[in-house]
Amino acid sequence: MNRTPLPCVVGAAIVPHAPQFLSLPETEDAAQVERVRVALRQIGDRLRALEPDCIVVLSNDHGDHFVTHCVPPFCVHAATSADGMHKHRGDWRVDGITGQALVGAMGEEGFDIAFTLDARLPTAFTIPYEFMGFGRDIPMLPVFVNAYVPPQPDPLRCHRFGAALARALARLGKRTVLIGSGGLSHYPGTVHYPHPDVQGDQRIFDAVAAGQLSHMLAYDAQQLDRSGNVELRMALAVAGAVGNRVPFASLFEPSWHHVYAAFGWDLSEPVPEPALIYPALPGQRVPLVRALFALRTTAASVDHFLDDAAGFCAGFGLDPDETEALSARAFERLRDDFGIHALLTSGAATHIRLVAGKRSAT
Repeated sequence: MNRTPLPCVVGAAIVPHAPQFLSLPETEDAAQVERVRVALRQIGDRLRALEPDCIVVLSNDHGDHFVTHCVPPFCVHAATSADGMHKHRGDWRVDGITGQALVGAMGEEGFDIAFTLDARLPTAFTIPYEFMGFGRDIPMLPVFVNAYVPPQPDPLRCHRFGAALARALARLGKRTVLIGSGGLSHYPGTVHYPHPDVQGDQRIFDAVAAGQLSHMLAYDAQQLDRSGNVELRMALAVAGAVGNRVPFASLFEPSWHHVYAAFGWDLSEPVPEPALIYPALPGQRVPLVRALFALRTTAASVDHFLDDAAGFCAGFGLDPDETEALSARAFERLRDDFGIHALLTSGAATHIRLVAGKRSAT
C-alpha cells in the first residue's frame, strides 16, 4: 500500500491488558477472552498494514517499579532492549534511539518526562503487543503513565500529553502507531474488585465508539478513582493525539472483575468534514450574504425587493442562479443548496412577510 508521505500518527488503539489473557484461570470465561484476543489481533493487523516507523505503547506500572523511590508522571524507556515479566520474561526489543530523542522533543513541548534504561516491561505493555500480532523482534517504544500513585497526572494533562507526543514524534520524522493499554473499570487489590462499574463504562464506551473521545475529559481525577478507571489516562493520551474520530473497530466485554474495551483507528486517510446544521458562511457567496442581511435588517431593502426583485438583486451583483432563487423566495434552497446561514434565510423570509403584510393592510 502507499505510505502516507508525511510523518504523523497514522494509527491508534485503546486495548486492555488483563493478565488473564496469559494465565486464563478457571475464573474466566474462555470464550470471552478468545473474543477479546480476536478483536485485538484484527486491530493489530490493520495497524501493521500502515507500515509505521514507530510503535508507542502507553501503559502504567502496577507497583513493580514506580511506587517508592521515584514516581514520575510520564517516563519513556530509552534502552535498546528490556526484560519482560511473569510469563513474558526474556528480551523485548525497545526503540531506545527514538526514546532518547523523545525526551528532548517532549521538553520542547513543555513536558519534562523521565527516562529509564533498566526497567523491566510489565505485561501491561507486552500482553497487548503480543496479542495484537507485534512480535518481540518489532521494537516498541514504551511510555509509562502513572495511573495508581497519587498525585497522578489529571485527565486534561494526559490529553495534552498525547497531543504533544504526536507533535514531537512528527518532528522526529516518525510515522507512528499509538497503543493505549489500559482497562476500563477494575479495582486491583481492593474489596471493590468483583464490582466493575459496567453502567459507567457503557457510557464511556458509547461516546468513544461514536467518535466523541473528548467525552472522557468530563471525568476528573476523583471520578476516575471512584469508578475504577484510573487507567483511562492512557485512553486520554490517545484521545489527545487522535481527536474526535470514529474508530474502525470497537469491542465491549464486561466480566465479573473487569470491563474489556478495545478500539482501533486508521488515521492514514482524511476524514470528511461533518455537515453542520449551522455552517460557516461561504466566502464565494458574499454578495448573496449581503443581500440577505439587508433583507433581514432593513425595511427599505424589503420594499425595494417587493417592488423590483430583479433590480434589487442586480444592485448586489448576484449571479443568475442566486438571482433566480432569491427572486422566487426559495429560502430553503438558499439555505440548503447555497449554504447560507439559517438565521439569515429565515430572518429575511420573516422580515419580507412582515413588511408585505403591513403593505397589504394599508
